[in-house]
Amino acid sequence: MQFDTRQCAALLAVIDSGSFEAAAQTLSLTASALSQRVRALEIQFGAPLLVRSRPCHATPAGQRLVQHLRRVAEMEQDLAGEFADQPGAPVSIALAVNADSLDSWVLPTLADFLIQENILLDLCIDDQEHTHALLESGMVLGCISVQPKAMRACQAEALGSMRYQAVASTAFCARWFPQGMQRDSARLAPVLSFNRKDKLQSQFLLDHFGLPENAYPCHHIPATAPYNRAVALGLGWGMIPELMLKQMAGGAELVRLAPAHPVDVALYWHSWKVRSPRLARLSATLVSNARKALAPDHQNLP
Repeated sequence: MQFDTRQCAALLAVIDSGSFEAAAQTLSLTASALSQRVRALEIQFGAPLLVRSRPCHATPAGQRLVQHLRRVAEMEQDLAGEFADQPGAPVSIALAVNADSLDSWVLPTLADFLIQENILLDLCIDDQEHTHALLESGMVLGCISVQPKAMRACQAEALGSMRYQAVASTAFCARWFPQGMQRDSARLAPVLSFNRKDKLQSQFLLDHFGLPENAYPCHHIPATAPYNRAVALGLGWGMIPELMLKQMAGGAELVRLAPAHPVDVALYWHSWKVRSPRLARLSATLVSNARKALAPDHQNLP
């Protein structure tokens, strides 16, 4: 089966923008012309490739095609650079990572490699429970996830565990937990959650105090630095990776609320088995760096 490049570009534009109208503007087409291209591709495949909702998204068949197109585009970038006698020409690689990994070890440990390899990152930031869906949908070529099992044509490699501690400022503890963190006080004390996908705090309260979600007041601050700052300022208590506690100025002033009960989140790197040389080198470097930075996951690490 041969693909029409214009039809494929139309499909990707709709998925990336979320609508036919926005995609048409991106490609300088009328919405009708763009729709005809997508429809022709669907006729060729004999199956719908898009769910025409708001926003538009790929069907399972569309996801498989998008996965293929993204991988081919990334490998073509690499190959074009080699044929142009520019093996170091920039190549853009789309990855999905969780914010805590990005801030604490991904960027610090990968920066030199990315500069040396002239890789341009196209990052999708999402909770580690949800990054794998971005790989499945074809939006990214690799992801850091809690999912241990690789999907077809991909591989999953254990990275180690991100260890979290429940922490709060000394002033917050004096106000809310003068006798230590207990069920009655935990029910009243404000909690800091990263966003509504973040289940670290809610699972901790359920496991240790039997408190269900929404049984306590909760802030939502979906940015790592402001989240950590809010904990230090005493707005609430929250879960912060030990890697970040070591890096935070004044981190010694934060009180570990349950030092004997850290929360370990096992992480895995997912990427395609067939990939460009630079994506392969990026994967190897990321896995190696992660295993140096993260706590060992003795059940999964070789």
